Amino acid sequence: MAGSEDPEIRFPNSRPIHNNRKTDGQVWPLCRGWHPHLRVTPVEDCGNDVRPMLLGARNQWFGRQYSALSIPASADPLEQIVAPHLTALFEGVESACEAGFARRCQTRYDPCTDADIWQAIQKVRAKDSDKALSPQELKIPEWRLFSKPDATKNNRDLQLRSVELPPGYRQWIDQVFLLEKLREVRAFVGFTRLEATGEDPTARLAPLRRGSAEWVPAAEVRGEGIFLPVSEQAIERWVRKCVQRNHQFVAAHRRWREQRSLDPTGYPGMRYVLLHSLSHALIRAFSLECGYASASLQERIYSVDPKSGEAMSGILIYTAAPDSEGSLGGLVSLGETEALERHLDQALEGLDVCASDPLCAETQPDQAFLSLHGAACHSCLFLPETCCERGNRYLDRSVLVPTLEHSEFAGVCLMARS
Repeated sequence: MAGSEDPEIRFPNSRPIHNNRKTDGQVWPLCRGWHPHLRVTPVEDCGNDVRPMLLGARNQWFGRQYSALSIPASADPLEQIVAPHLTALFEGVESACEAGFARRCQTRYDPCTDADIWQAIQKVRAKDSDKALSPQELKIPEWRLFSKPDATKNNRDLQLRSVELPPGYRQWIDQVFLLEKLREVRAFVGFTRLEATGEDPTARLAPLRRGSAEWVPAAEVRGEGIFLPVSEQAIERWVRKCVQRNHQFVAAHRRWREQRSLDPTGYPGMRYVLLHSLSHALIRAFSLECGYASASLQERIYSVDPKSGEAMSGILIYTAAPDSEGSLGGLVSLGETEALERHLDQALEGLDVCASDPLCAETQPDQAFLSLHGAACHSCLFLPETCCERGNRYLDRSVLVPTLEHSEFAGVCLMARS
């Protein structure tokens, strides 16, 4: 009817919206903590404002996965054979006689006696009964094996060999290891809305099911990779020179997390920024020749300060897929001495000038409101979401090479190129 006003629309448990739009009398409902995929309400006490989204928006959900590489716990060949079959084949076995009955159709155990198999089962069970590792501790066994490889532990799931160091980078790379075969297990544990959280242990995840979960969906993939352990002495000397940049990243880290109502702790440190930036630069260089798309390559950053625990400083760049595509050998071939040195040179030279300079070079960590990074953008360091552990955060090319804005932070890598 002309001249009449629309009736006031109200929802239960709601409050008015206050913004610059003409929304007098209109309100949005508050979030009730309801997850449609769980078919129960409420699941959690939320109470935040509802944020409308397009039905096909790409940020409706970001899956969270935890992954671990298959690391042999023993150099004994029989234990390595028994371990994968411990649950499927030898579950409930309590004697050598039962072990012999369970192995009857497995020709791989033919050279061994029933007593030997039963002894191996007991040893593997004892190791499996050790304290379970948290998601943040999954990289510790990997680091210990990669930093001090043992050729006797190579098996069908892991083939590791060392190659000579590139002559121009011996000041800061301890060794180069090629993972000609690797096996990774990926477990899907939850998801987030609106923004990817990477491996943030404090992120609030939406549950996959009602009640507590005793298992989660998981997949096994195989592939290959290159592992580069960085000199602990060199990286410690460099960290001491970057106090000013560290303060900027700390302030940006706290502000970014407080804006999202997250725990302000968990800052990974400047050594992580250096390793993470180098990893992205190498992935971009490798993707041009390795035969894999850049979205197929992934990173695992091993970064722990000596004051926080066992010191770790290394990079694993790898690819893994459920079929044979993940082990074609194209990535490992780039880890040979001459090829690796060429790609390291190209990776660093490509960061000297960015197509988005001077805007990219002038970006400070506490100025990147939508993300958390220094001099980094889609033209120089950013990678697809499937590649990066941290959602393209904690990146800064000025820690690798001199930029138009800063030259005082490019310490370790600059020495390697001189």
